[in-house]
Amino acid sequence: MRIFPGLLTAACLVATPLAADEITDTLNSALAAYEAGDIQYALDEIDIARQQLLGRKTGALSAFLPPAPEGWTREIDEEAAPGLAMIGGGVGAEASYAGEGKRFAIKLMADNPMVASLAGVINNAAMMGLTVERVNRQKFAIQDGEIMGLVANRILVQVSGADTETMLATLEKMDFKAMQGFGQ
Repeated sequence: MRIFPGLLTAACLVATPLAADEITDTLNSALAAYEAGDIQYALDEIDIARQQLLGRKTGALSAFLPPAPEGWTREIDEEAAPGLAMIGGGVGAEASYAGEGKRFAIKLMADNPMVASLAGVINNAAMMGLTVERVNRQKFAIQDGEIMGLVANRILVQVSGADTETMLATLEKMDFKAMQGFGQ
């Protein structure tokens, strides 16, 4: 009998249990509760697993926040994401930057219905009389000291609080191409 190497590798992978984590444990607990007929506990566990997954997704989005400019500090706001539930859901990340007597914030919001509604404004910014800048091939609308862009038509990038030059220079440190694949 001839065994193909690819088939042997696949068999080993199937036979090897995947490492459990807190999300897997919570989902397994929900399944066990469901099988035992405890629907409310199963729902509670599913809600907890959802929050754990959103926490991971938020952490992944936070990784796109750029480092602080030289001589500045960056503080990531760990409480920024929970408020999104009130405006349609999704995930968000926010950081504040301080230095040289200035302060500004960068906010990221992904997979929120409000974000999709801003696509028309950002895509037609020049026709609406707004200043348009390109940063790393990404289009940003600038109005009244606020910079706003939309990555992959689902991730809003907002920057406000300092002079436009400082904020645009910080945006140049972001990897918008990588951000396009966020959460997929």
